Amino acid sequence: MPTTTGFFQTENGSKYLQQLCKHFGHKVETSFDPHKGWVAFDMGTAHMTANEEGLTVTTTVKDQDAVRVMHDVIDRHLEKFAFREADKKMVWTVD
Repeated sequence: MPTTTGFFQTENGSKYLQQLCKHFGHKVETSFDPHKGWVAFDMGTAHMTANEEGLTVTTTVKDQDAVRVMHDVIDRHLEKFAFREADKKMVWTVD
């Protein structure tokens, strides 16, 4: 199962973590507090942590095709919530 990690540098990591989890929670299972959370997508799981430096998302997905889909879903939603930020995409790395 492929694992990737994304980082979004921002002072608003906790805000975005909570917005993402609340939003995704309308369709899939989630759990979160201001500093950590997870989302159980059909394609895999996203674990999120937030601190004063930013938002980190670690994904574990079914296969390589799901990596692209997971990144796209998270990036598109983060871009909507972080519209005031200069950069609006996660920087993803493969673990």
